[in-house]
Amino acid sequence: MPSSPSKLSRRTLFAGAGTAGALAAAVSVLPSVTALPEAGASLPRPKPEKGGGYALSEHVKHYYKTARV
Repeated sequence: MPSSPSKLSRRTLFAGAGTAGALAAAVSVLPSVTALPEAGASLPRPKPEKGGGYALSEHVKHYYKTARV
């Protein structure tokens, strides 16, 4: 019995694997989607007139926690 030719050639298989790999790499490089903060959650404070605008924000607190020796 003669065997029927395969519809999936080696070239097609490698082309499909390359395409799938390229898509996986592109998806892993794309930035992740994050939730937007609520509209009135935290409004920026106006700058002080006489300088000294330091404020202990959550970002600064997190930095101090991670920078401990």
